[in-house]
Amino acid sequence: MEKQADYLFEVSWEVCNKVGGIYTVVKSKAAEIMKYYKENYFTIGPFFPEKVAGEFQEKIPSDKLRQVFEKLEKEGIKCHYGSWLIKGEPNTILVDFSNFASKKDEIKTSLWKNFKIDSLNTQYFDFDEPIIWSYAVGKLLEEIKNTFNDKKIVAQFHEWLSGAGLLYLKQNKVKIGTVFTTHATILGRTMSFANEDLYEIFDKINPEKKAYEYGIQAKYLAEKQSALNANVFTTVSEITAIEAEHLLGKKPDVLLPNGLDLKKFPTFEEASIKHRLYRERIKEFLMYYFSPYYSFDFDNTLLYFLCGRYEFRAKGIDIFVKALAKLNEKLKKDNSKKTIVAFFWVPGNIRSIKTELLESRAFFEDIKDGIDDNINQIRNKIIYSIVSKKSITEKNIFDEDFMHENKKKVLKLMKKGYPALSTHDLHDEQNNPIIKSLNEAGLLNKKEDRVKVVFYPIYLTGADGLLDLSYYECMQGSHLGVFPSYYEPWGYTPLEAAALGVSSVTTDLAGFGRYVNEKSVQSKNPGIFVLKRLGKKDDEVVKELTNSFYYFSNLSKQERIKNKMEAQRLSSLADWDVLIKNYIEAHNLAVKRLG
Repeated sequence: MEKQADYLFEVSWEVCNKVGGIYTVVKSKAAEIMKYYKENYFTIGPFFPEKVAGEFQEKIPSDKLRQVFEKLEKEGIKCHYGSWLIKGEPNTILVDFSNFASKKDEIKTSLWKNFKIDSLNTQYFDFDEPIIWSYAVGKLLEEIKNTFNDKKIVAQFHEWLSGAGLLYLKQNKVKIGTVFTTHATILGRTMSFANEDLYEIFDKINPEKKAYEYGIQAKYLAEKQSALNANVFTTVSEITAIEAEHLLGKKPDVLLPNGLDLKKFPTFEEASIKHRLYRERIKEFLMYYFSPYYSFDFDNTLLYFLCGRYEFRAKGIDIFVKALAKLNEKLKKDNSKKTIVAFFWVPGNIRSIKTELLESRAFFEDIKDGIDDNINQIRNKIIYSIVSKKSITEKNIFDEDFMHENKKKVLKLMKKGYPALSTHDLHDEQNNPIIKSLNEAGLLNKKEDRVKVVFYPIYLTGADGLLDLSYYECMQGSHLGVFPSYYEPWGYTPLEAAALGVSSVTTDLAGFGRYVNEKSVQSKNPGIFVLKRLGKKDDEVVKELTNSFYYFSNLSKQERIKNKMEAQRLSSLADWDVLIKNYIEAHNLAVKRLG
């Protein structure tokens, strides 16, 4: 596909400003989009001095751009030109709007008069700040068009935060093709987080009235007007397209699914090696977490996990807990020897690592250090026993003093009761939704439980004082990622898991889940299990998820490998080198509609 525009300007509040998922979207596809536009591709974001270090390298602009910047500076808009320090290093303009903020009331009045955006009594950092910035971006693009008058220019605006720039171009009839992308409607997100049954009621409500009820009318109206006034309206998935049509009154023209740069991910062989390495690291953590209380066969244990923001219903955490409880009963009824450890890698409101866990880790490390100190002697005794055809016994391998010392260390490690549900002490732990739901479901980490749970409420940085593994490393060491979301416009986590060679569960209410459903067959080894949630009651969803958990727990090692291979194959369908064509299609349509 050939591009029709000469220049592309991509506008996002998250350019050089990591706030959420849009940062990943814009950053990860930059190199692919540059294959089409090369030096004529520019990203535009806000200038925050404290955030640009390591993200942005300032450079001297061309004479034409310098003239544009000088003109804008007279209006209080200061532009910084340079490169975003990501793959491809795209041209980037960061707009410092601090001296333009005095125009706030004038901007809001203009948006009311021209587009009926009601922004009375909005908060500066919540609404006014991005609106002032994006309005300044509109003026920047107008001046660029005046300077590059003979060129076809497309500007793509992400989310309502950049919408005022698009509306400025519309109001002033600037001949730039505009594309507006909503990644999740503000009203849909708000309703789902308030535990409303979004998909059951959104065709029965007055969206504007609902926005006023939630006090988000300014954002909602900015988003709606941006969608209605763009040359091309886009969103990231089929499920969000349905949502947008109901809540914004506009059907998207083009879908822009989110991708990954899969060249950055391991091959299947590399992923297999890393799985074994990180699984052993996780197993070591489980030893000092559970062994002080009781033992189980760590080699016959599968690791399930859920990770993401603490959105109890939207991320399907409620469904995850209920399905684990049913799986626990099922496995106990079978007298299964299999153990499932389910991790909740969900950042929460923590105080500190539990004292008893730190103590257990210290005692465990002491035992481990004792083994390491004597490992050569132990190794030699094992070799001697083998070559001399003697039985390998405790007496042959270990000195009496060594065994006596270790028995004392093991006694120190032992504890009464059950392992805690959480690795950390939490603020208001009794009312914590995850802890509360685990207690209600009877998932208490008792010895007889076949399903054990670990709520790990900190960011996986690789240096957290316990697992000391990064987000991707934790994923790679596990067997099954579980993302049973109720509200998920796209959903990067199951895609990332698949790219790392890890099987996962997603839903048909997640953009990625619906995308996978179109591209794959839910066969014996689907790689990515797509749970049906649309139009289903929670009890039905829990039952289907329990069946998926049970099915996966009974797979042989070879069958699990087949699922991993299929998951990684499916991830290749969401590589940016495949999906970038959708962006070019949207840009070309904007050029065509501009006339």
